[in-house]
Amino acid sequence: MRFSPRTVGIAAAIVTVTIWTSFIVIARATAHRGLTPLDICLLRFAGAALVLLPWGAWLVWQRQKASAGAAAPASWLGLSPLGFRLTALIGMVGGVGYASLAYSGFYFAPAAHASVLLPGTLPLSTTLMAVLILGDRVSRVRAIGLGLIFLGDVMVGGASLLRAWLEPGSEVWKGDLLFLAASSCWAVYSVLVRKHALQAVQATIAISVFAFVTYVPVYALLTLSGALASRLASAPWGEIVFQMVFQGVGSVVISGITFTKMVQHFGPVRSTMITAVVPGLSALGAVMFLGEPLYWNLLAGLALVTAGIVFGVRAQAKPVANAPDLIAGHANPARAKT
Repeated sequence: MRFSPRTVGIAAAIVTVTIWTSFIVIARATAHRGLTPLDICLLRFAGAALVLLPWGAWLVWQRQKASAGAAAPASWLGLSPLGFRLTALIGMVGGVGYASLAYSGFYFAPAAHASVLLPGTLPLSTTLMAVLILGDRVSRVRAIGLGLIFLGDVMVGGASLLRAWLEPGSEVWKGDLLFLAASSCWAVYSVLVRKHALQAVQATIAISVFAFVTYVPVYALLTLSGALASRLASAPWGEIVFQMVFQGVGSVVISGITFTKMVQHFGPVRSTMITAVVPGLSALGAVMFLGEPLYWNLLAGLALVTAGIVFGVRAQAKPVANAPDLIAGHANPARAKT
């Protein structure tokens, strides 16, 4: 049974938004249950590596075979389809840096803060870096849409952020700074993807290869020497398997594929606007599943975010038939300046 491109695009959008929203809620829910943030990072990288390392080895082998004696394309360790320098660069910011900072942030701050400071600020920070580094231009229509989304995100978490900063002895601000740092890492990674015109699958594999090859041995060395506390040995097998499947296979592999499918139907700009519902949905999820308080500013923020999405989507060009390769929501530079 074959589905229409519209059906596939809508289904891909639903899966992507669901995984991105669940990432925030689940990461916060498990922050104090047993595993440490760096334990979860290990399981994320290991889960993704189970799928992407064999895939990377196959791609490298296919490229070497196709070169037929000529100079083979750059690769690293026979696993990453990119050279060492580029693999290390995107792997550090998009893999190790983003994951370790984000998961650590959940240890101190609630999910509503992550909703604002991770996906909420990402369109703006990425746009700013693209303007500063790549010389991109932002149209007036896109600026208005981003502005509405930003105001909505501020409404969702602004009051709680201010209250956390003013409370004596509160450590929530540490999580806020970690979330901002993680968002900055992802913004830098996004610009690198555009600058080097990286394909979705190759960039995803390169990140996983670097994270697995570098993070796992360092983590093992530090835990065995006692320099790093780990609760992995005492954690239930069910939790370990769940984190590997959801954080690794779900958040890294599946969401990357579904986002690319979504862009093939909706186009890069509309897809970015669609994923802007994640801050509001994750904040609502925190209220429903984690018992975080519901304030008036949450509802107001959702209304502003929705208005920004509708405005941006209606004002942009029609969907393109063949969208560029994307990785985690950022377009190939050849067609990204929309």
